[in-house]
Amino acid sequence: MPLLQFETTVELSADEKRTFADAVRDLYGEIMQTGTSHAAVVVRPRSPGELSIGRGVPDEDYLFLDAEIRRGRSSETKRELALALMDLAAEEFEIPTPNMKVVFTEHEGANMMGYDRVGAEWDPSEGSE
Repeated sequence: MPLLQFETTVELSADEKRTFADAVRDLYGEIMQTGTSHAAVVVRPRSPGELSIGRGVPDEDYLFLDAEIRRGRSSETKRELALALMDLAAEEFEIPTPNMKVVFTEHEGANMMGYDRVGAEWDPSEGSE
């Protein structure tokens, strides 16, 4: 039951945010080997100057991702997802790669809840939902 929270200086319409969220969910499901009906995506617009990173390209857009996920995936799998999502943002929005950052926070499955469910620990055999 991931919560993928993007902060970006890219100006996006509601339709562009929905399209991006759909692409994020698809990549998440594919790389993390799970279904996507439970994947929550947030895209928060930020004004220029609200986001920065020391090595960033000045006067260009930024995108940061706080990825709250169930524990259990390997570092290699998380890296694959981070790179895929940054590649998506670079291609779609022309964000320079030095201006992006991904941070994973892992939780026990039971600490991730929806109204109708409590998450379980991730098991590679679960496949897609």
